[in-house]
Amino acid sequence: MAAKRDYYEVLGVDRNADEKAIKSAYRKKAIQYHPDKNPGDKEAEEKFKEAAEAYDVLSNPEKRAKYDQFGHDMGPTGFPGGGGGFHAGGFSMEDIFSQFGDIFGGAFGNMGGFESAGGRTRRRQRRGTDLRIKIKMTLEEIATGVTKTLKIPTLVKDTHCNGTGAKDGTAFTTCPTCNGSGTVIRQQQTMFGLSQSAVECPQCHGEGKIITEKCTHCHGEGVVRKDETVTFSIPAGVQDGQTLTMRGKGNAAPHGGANGDLLIVIEEVKHPELIRDGNDVIYNLMLDIPTATLGGSVEVPTITGRARMKIPAGTQPGKVLRLRGKGLPSPDGYGTGDELVNVMVYIPENLTPESRQAIESLQGKPEMTPDASTKNRIFSKLRHIFE
Repeated sequence: MAAKRDYYEVLGVDRNADEKAIKSAYRKKAIQYHPDKNPGDKEAEEKFKEAAEAYDVLSNPEKRAKYDQFGHDMGPTGFPGGGGGFHAGGFSMEDIFSQFGDIFGGAFGNMGGFESAGGRTRRRQRRGTDLRIKIKMTLEEIATGVTKTLKIPTLVKDTHCNGTGAKDGTAFTTCPTCNGSGTVIRQQQTMFGLSQSAVECPQCHGEGKIITEKCTHCHGEGVVRKDETVTFSIPAGVQDGQTLTMRGKGNAAPHGGANGDLLIVIEEVKHPELIRDGNDVIYNLMLDIPTATLGGSVEVPTITGRARMKIPAGTQPGKVLRLRGKGLPSPDGYGTGDELVNVMVYIPENLTPESRQAIESLQGKPEMTPDASTKNRIFSKLRHIFE
């Protein structure tokens, strides 16, 4: 078996070529080796596929980065291992022509909602539209996961006509334009000559039949609006802005077909005291000078309530104390984050004469002034805040 050629070599571009240069190079190769321009030429067809395979990888930033790192050993799914990379054997002509809407402005792409299948043309199944809802969740809910039940206004199949849009589900006649096939042949002049393609029939919209009498309940749409009760579970550890998908729980398709999906978008409600950082949560603790100096015990908020923690004597501003396992669970079920208590020390702004006198009495004492090693230790802990 011949070794696979380098993708940059296939398209004839430099390894630093930008997206525009890669697209331009692929366009030239596609025109040069297009089957319509080289009928019966197997070598040209293979080069046509090879160029499409190279473009599929190099036009995708993520695939290109993996290819630059691992070459053809990146595996069939785009990850290292699995031996074989993106191989032309699994890259069909239909896959290639599906790229052409972007490269050639749709001149060669599949038209009208139809796709090729073994030399035949078949209608794609209609699909209902997706529904999107936003769910607000507190940190407490995110920590445990929740199950919610909602009523959602949805388009559902009309039972009066069985979703067909025709009276009693039977008031149809064969489309006279396409004779029931759902397709018509369209001719188009391209740079390779006259091209023929099967497109959706404009009269019956690919259904092969037309309604002679509309259903009076749905007015010929095949769907009606109804409040549907939906119950769904949201796992622990979800992120703000994350979208969960419930397949088939969206709107029904007009005149039959698959339902759309229900998209559940998570909106995290800000906690009054805690700040989320991935699976960890942060609490900013303000200490007074005596507690920071002498140590003590303080109470801090957590996701599940309150916790008492020990403050070591000599705690410096910027020190981070950790409460293990008091954060949020990982969405994949592996481990739980921590609560990070960021220490700040309050410096009084207004002093009574007695307090001022007490502080003045400490000035000049050796233990009140940090030495060089203490300064370096404290500054090294604070440096990460500014880097």
